[in-house]
Amino acid sequence: MLKTFSIGGVHPHENKLSAHQPIIKADIPAKAVILLSQHIGAPAKPIVAKGDVVKVGTKIAEPGGFVSAAIHSSVSGKVAKVDTVIDASGYPKPAIFIDVEGDEWEESIDRTDTLVKECNLNSEEIVKKIADSGIVGMGGACFPTQVKLCPPPAFKAECVIINAVECEPYLTADHQLMLEHAEEIIIGVTILMKAVKVNKAFIGIENNKPDAIQLMSKIASSYAGIEVVPLQVKYPQGGEKQLIDAIIKRQVAAGALPISTGAVVQNVGTAFAVYQAVQKNKPLFERVITVTGKSLAKPSNFLARIGTPMQQLIDACGGLPEDTGKIIGGGPMMGKALVNTDVPTAKGSSGILIMNNKEAKRGKVQPCIRCAKCVSACPMGLEPFLLATVSAHGDFERVEKEDIMSCIECGSCQFTCPSNRPMLDYIRLGKSKVGAMIRARQAKK
Repeated sequence: MLKTFSIGGVHPHENKLSAHQPIIKADIPAKAVILLSQHIGAPAKPIVAKGDVVKVGTKIAEPGGFVSAAIHSSVSGKVAKVDTVIDASGYPKPAIFIDVEGDEWEESIDRTDTLVKECNLNSEEIVKKIADSGIVGMGGACFPTQVKLCPPPAFKAECVIINAVECEPYLTADHQLMLEHAEEIIIGVTILMKAVKVNKAFIGIENNKPDAIQLMSKIASSYAGIEVVPLQVKYPQGGEKQLIDAIIKRQVAAGALPISTGAVVQNVGTAFAVYQAVQKNKPLFERVITVTGKSLAKPSNFLARIGTPMQQLIDACGGLPEDTGKIIGGGPMMGKALVNTDVPTAKGSSGILIMNNKEAKRGKVQPCIRCAKCVSACPMGLEPFLLATVSAHGDFERVEKEDIMSCIECGSCQFTCPSNRPMLDYIRLGKSKVGAMIRARQAKK
């Protein structure tokens, strides 16, 4: 019996159109626009100015606080300006604009394909190297990795869990990364284990990726303490709390940190980035991105430099189809519609989904029929219909009491609703309002 999480979940069509498409190195952009806020927490602070010359891998921004991450140039050239740009969420955000000239890398980066297995650094040195390299969670949340590797003194790590689930429909970047860089990922896992001082790691992979399960299991067998765990296909299994439940059968209490279960969860792309940072001195300035869609000429997986315009990657797949109805940054369940295609890629850019007119059109909203499908689907055990309705009416004190902040915004409720009610939209509104209320209360203390 395959493992899975215990509460809720749905089964959207997988639509893995770009599965088994080899990773293509995307062309270097003519101008890179590198956001200063590519992670949860405080935006990074620029340490370059107009006219400065940078190389690939040059640090261009320092962390802006404890929960923040360094940012490095993905290109070589001259800094054109530090200004604002519209990001994937549609809001103007500060960014560093670089005019590209050639492709000169920092000499400290090991650009060879030689596999480096041994890591002679201690735990503290590993964490510092990861912080200096600007590594963040690459599954979407973009939590600075060094912070996760240093849990509060009250908690002790017992294991590392690697999220290789990729449960979001359409996306295949993590799957292809495992097929092409399995051993580097496994070495990255051993480094993460050493960083948090544990001797056990689990790699969760859904069983719709049998080739990845087989390959990763074969390589992991040569490394002590690493176990590949095949999982039942169910969305949102890639959620941190759901993955912990599925693999070690421990639940994260409401308001508690995942480390309270003894697990440190990292994305498989993050494990690969850790290998590159620690063993190859390579900061995080590029990542694998899936560009896909049913009407797209050639759905593909690209290794793209951070700051590449999304339009450039779409063009590399044959351009925007005539029947394009919506362009999503990320996947269809948790991604957000882009306001334009000039949006630059960031560390958390896992995919670009081109939806056709038929897919993009929302169904007509009907009255709630009290079927409770949304309640059954919610992986957090919440009552989405109630949270959405009360948020729509502006009673944010009530939705705070109903635990709206535990919502992981997976969209399972909206997906399963036969009345096409925009529950996630209203819940996101409620969460933002309640979050502001909580911060205001804390500021008064």
